Amino acid sequence: MSACSSSPITVLAACSDAAPDLANAATVDPGAEDLLVALGAVTDPRKCRGVRHQLVTVLAAAVCAVLAGSRSYTVIAEWAHDLPISVWLRLGMSRRAPSESTFRRVLQRVDPDELDTAVSGWLARRAAASTSTSQTGAGQTGSGQAGAGPVRAIAIDGKTARGARHGDGRAVHLLGALDHGSGVVLGQTEVDQKTNEITAFLPLLERIDRACPLTGAVITADALHTQDRHARWLHEHSAHYVFVVKGNRPTLRAQLADLPWRTVPVVDEVRGRGHGRVETRTLQLCAVAAGIGFPHARLAARIVRRRRPINSTKRWSTETVYAVTSLGYSDVRAHRLAKIIRGHWHIENQLHWVRDVTFAEDLSQIRTGTGPAVMAVLRNLAISRHRLAGATNIAAACRDTARHPLRAADLLI
Repeated sequence: MSACSSSPITVLAACSDAAPDLANAATVDPGAEDLLVALGAVTDPRKCRGVRHQLVTVLAAAVCAVLAGSRSYTVIAEWAHDLPISVWLRLGMSRRAPSESTFRRVLQRVDPDELDTAVSGWLARRAAASTSTSQTGAGQTGSGQAGAGPVRAIAIDGKTARGARHGDGRAVHLLGALDHGSGVVLGQTEVDQKTNEITAFLPLLERIDRACPLTGAVITADALHTQDRHARWLHEHSAHYVFVVKGNRPTLRAQLADLPWRTVPVVDEVRGRGHGRVETRTLQLCAVAAGIGFPHARLAARIVRRRRPINSTKRWSTETVYAVTSLGYSDVRAHRLAKIIRGHWHIENQLHWVRDVTFAEDLSQIRTGTGPAVMAVLRNLAISRHRLAGATNIAAACRDTARHPLRAADLLI
């Protein structure tokens, strides 16, 4: 839905010297596009009669509040009410800020997939522009070298919002995608109660592909998504995969376990200390041009993890994990593939953990309508935007934004 003549986009352009020329937004560098332009494309679920605040104003105020660490509708409304007049004007507010009931009604009715498409596309374009600038400034030209490896790796994983439950008592489950390198959330969708993550996997990737093509990207996922149609879809879109293989594919796992691993050398080894334990990870690779029943698989991987508590006499515990990938020896070096496999867990550490600890998502009682999914989209946006601004500690970045409200408005540009 295009912005109307009274849209706060116009107010922003008039009241902020730092804002880009939004009247010519189509010619502005995508990396400099204002978030309000993206939010202006979200359909307003309300009837026109009685609307006091434009949808883009309500959404922008909610975004700013979550950037400052707000966790509920009440806190969002209180934070918006206390904003200085200069920020009110930049967000398109007039005589008063939206009330708590306005935020609640809007955020419970907005289409979460449409909102996620708008904000994730904006984040993806900014992340791509930032990556391109950093590579140009550093004079990197190695992407064309044989075996240099793909630049983008994207982790797909689900998370249950334990405090948000539907009428039948089932918790809301969300499937998200995180860029390994930048820590930016590229998309999220709610998993239907009557099915599981498998059916939401391809629709989520299709949405991400429309916003920022997946050509050359590597998708990492756990064993649930080791599905033939997923591998074929990625191949058709010139993307790659690294899928873990476990008991849900018993025949494939048996084929991988029967490969001659005893004669295969270790190509990468990592040792580390942390979380009260010492750990060693080794990676072996074996070509599987034929004989493996999985589409477009070129390499099989065996990862052996050995760990034990620090300063302990306990015996080492050993775990063996198998994986398949469409990458070949000519596409990626061993250490890069090992990093991609380890990097899949960034989605747990950099997204799910932050949403639980910093934003207390599992304790949130928001459960009506689309509220849980919409609030998760806003949290994803806050985490990603702070990272693009250079923050390494999201909780500290939220506290800093809460102390300086002007910074929240600046992060929209």
